Amino acid sequence: MKIEVKTPNAPTPIAPYSQAVIAGNTIYVSAQLARNMSTGELVTDNIEAETRQVLENIKTILAEANADYNNVVKVSIFLKDIQNYEAVNCIYNTYVSEPYPARETIEVGALPKNVNIEISAIAVR
Repeated sequence: MKIEVKTPNAPTPIAPYSQAVIAGNTIYVSAQLARNMSTGELVTDNIEAETRQVLENIKTILAEANADYNNVVKVSIFLKDIQNYEAVNCIYNTYVSEPYPARETIEVGALPKNVNIEISAIAVR
């Protein structure tokens, strides 16, 4: 059985998927873009601001599922430019703590809405 996680405080999906789904004790958070919910605009000023907004969106979805970054066991980061790896890590490190989630960071040719970063997460309650 799966339960949809849905909050008006995080971006609505731009395709047929849920913000997150809970299956058993596992929360699967769909990859998020850097949409600022106050303005409705994508944050693309710089990779640091964009990364922070993506991680804040994930934080909001996790909270709706009664979880936080301490529950995250796996993260997938998709970057349009791998040269942003270190800058992303600087922001990412302010959201996670040891023991760190397992993770991969992948450079991709393009992302939806021409953003620079997209991140998904898996958490366990």
